[in-house]
Amino acid sequence: MPQTQRTAVDKALDLVEAVARAPRPPRLTDLAETVGLHRATAYRILVDLVRRGWVLRADDRYLPGTAVLLLSARAAHNSLTTLARPVLEDLSAHTGLMANLQVLERTGSRVVDVVRPDRLAMISTLLDETLPVHRFAGPLALVAALPQDARTPYLDVASDAGHPLDGDTGLLADLARAEADGFAAEDGRNDRLVASVSRAVVPAEGVPVCALTVVGPSAEIDDERLERLRAALASAADTLAGLLSGSHQEVPA
Repeated sequence: MPQTQRTAVDKALDLVEAVARAPRPPRLTDLAETVGLHRATAYRILVDLVRRGWVLRADDRYLPGTAVLLLSARAAHNSLTTLARPVLEDLSAHTGLMANLQVLERTGSRVVDVVRPDRLAMISTLLDETLPVHRFAGPLALVAALPQDARTPYLDVASDAGHPLDGDTGLLADLARAEADGFAAEDGRNDRLVASVSRAVVPAEGVPVCALTVVGPSAEIDDERLERLRAALASAADTLAGLLSGSHQEVPA
């Protein structure tokens, strides 16, 4: 593809379209070659596209981003929701609980897909809603996977809402526990009868792409069952991380 007479917008859209059309999540070199850009130029544009949510970066590969998912219910074949859907279905079937997929945005996490058993129809899916870090397990797991200096916007949201940051019950302690443990848990903060457990999917160190969360009645997420739920979440997160990084050859049927 010739580079002449292309604006910066043209180049950015070329990259977004190339990511969406690729038969599997492409690498930087693949994208640069496809759209006819120098590798360094393609990288600089992709950095901005990732920042704005048009592209997701998973390890050394790229997928359609949150903005694409929100604008189109028919996201491209390699969209995050397409890759994650079988994993969500298996996670829900294995645990008997609602399972959701969340991605991090500027003020919290957004629920982009949900599998909810019929018996849990009374629990809201929160689909397409933005969830603050101080009230939900999903954003807590995602923010805990971020570097310390990237957490400030989410702490500010909690602080503005009057949620304490310091002390044993403060958000900073919750984040420290989630970071050390690899799991985030919430019980009754948004709905007093509902609890959830979440794990971030981090194919590349320091780059959480999404979180998988199981949600159900508080009585069903007790200490006795928690270890089994954590094991199921860890397995699901590992599977999805493999799909995102390209180490799995096929999406499970």
